[in-house]
Amino acid sequence: MRIVHVYKDYHPPVRGGVEQTIERMARWQVAAGHEVTVLVSASGGHEDRTEHVDGVRVVRVAERARVLSSPLCPGFPDALAAERADLWHLHSPNPLGEASWQWVRPEGALVLTYHCDLWRQRALLPLYAPLVRALFRRADALHATSPQALARPDSLMWPFRDRFRVVPLGVDPDPLLALDGSRPGARPLRDRYGDPFVLFVGRLRHYKGLDVLLDAMPRVAATLVIVGEGPMGDSLRSQARRLGLNGQVHFAGSVSDDELHDHLAAAAVGILPSSGRAEAFGLAMVEYMAAGLPVVSTELGTGTSYVNRDGLTGLVVRPCDPQALSNGLRRLLADREARERMGRAGRERVRENFTTATMMLGIEGLYAAALEHAAKRRRR
Repeated sequence: MRIVHVYKDYHPPVRGGVEQTIERMARWQVAAGHEVTVLVSASGGHEDRTEHVDGVRVVRVAERARVLSSPLCPGFPDALAAERADLWHLHSPNPLGEASWQWVRPEGALVLTYHCDLWRQRALLPLYAPLVRALFRRADALHATSPQALARPDSLMWPFRDRFRVVPLGVDPDPLLALDGSRPGARPLRDRYGDPFVLFVGRLRHYKGLDVLLDAMPRVAATLVIVGEGPMGDSLRSQARRLGLNGQVHFAGSVSDDELHDHLAAAAVGILPSSGRAEAFGLAMVEYMAAGLPVVSTELGTGTSYVNRDGLTGLVVRPCDPQALSNGLRRLLADREARERMGRAGRERVRENFTTATMMLGIEGLYAAALEHAAKRRRR
C-alpha cells in the first residue's frame, strides 16, 4: 500500500512520544513492503524539503511560525494535495493537518488516531471541535490508545466511543529489557548523581508537571536527573536555582540512545509527574518499565494509569500535588524490595502489552477494517 502519515513533527529531530510512535509505525510498514510517506512541518525550518529516513519518505513543509504549539505552514494543503495514498493516517490533535485534509479531501481510506484532547488550548474548542467531529464522522477507522481515553464524557471522543478501537502504543523493547545495573555506563552516573537517584525522561513541556516535581524535591533525600529539552527548559532551570536545588537536580539535556540506556540502567525510580490531560499515554513510562524501573505517575484520567498500575508496577498519586509526589518517591526509595518487585512486574507488563510488534498487529487490523469500510463507502 501507499500510506501517508500526517502530523506536526517527526523524529528526528523532535523526540516526543507521538513523533516516536509515528516513526516506529512508519519503519515497521516500510519493512513490511509498504510505500510510506510522513507529511509534517519543517519544525522551524523556512524551506520545503523531502528526505528519506530509514526508508521512510519524509516531506517537511516550510513553517512560518507556531501558535499555541501548532505550526503555521501555508503550503501544507498543497503539499497534501500532491500526495497519493491508498490509506491516510492522521494523528490528532493537529489542526493544520486536519484542516488541510478536510480542505483537500483526497482519495483513499482514512484512519484517525486521537492521541489526546486539547488541554492548553481549550479556549479554542468551539472552533476546533466541529472540525474534529467532522473527521470522526468521515473516518473509515478510529484509533484510541487506551480504554481510559474513551471513558471520559468530557472528551470529544465520547459520542463516537463505540466506533473507536483501542490499540495501545509500544516501544522496541529488547535493548531496554536487557539493561541492568551492571551496564558499564551506569556506574559513572551513580557515582556522579548518587545512588539511588530519580529519573525523568521527556520533552520539557508545560503539561509534564516538572514545576510541581521541583517543588516536591526539597522533601526527597535523593537526586533528580532530568533528561530532555523543550520550551520549559529555561524556566525550570530558573525555578531549580530559586529553590536552591542546584546540587540535587541535574538537567542532562538531550542525550544519545546509548546515554539514555546508561541513565535507565543506573536509576532507581522513573517519574512522570504530568499535570494535564495532554499526557495521554506516557511512553516514557513504558521505557522505564522495560528497563526494570518502578514508576511514580499521576492520576489524570488518561492512559497513564493504564500503563502504570498502582501497586503493581509503581505508584499513582494525585496530580499537581508536591506532597503526594514526594510521599510516593520517598516510599519507593526507602523500599528496595518493592522497587525490584515492581520492576519485574513492569517488564512483564511491557512484554505482554506495549511492544511495537503488538501495536502494529493492532494497527494492521485497524487498516484492514478501514480499507474494507472505504470500499463499501465507494460502492454506495
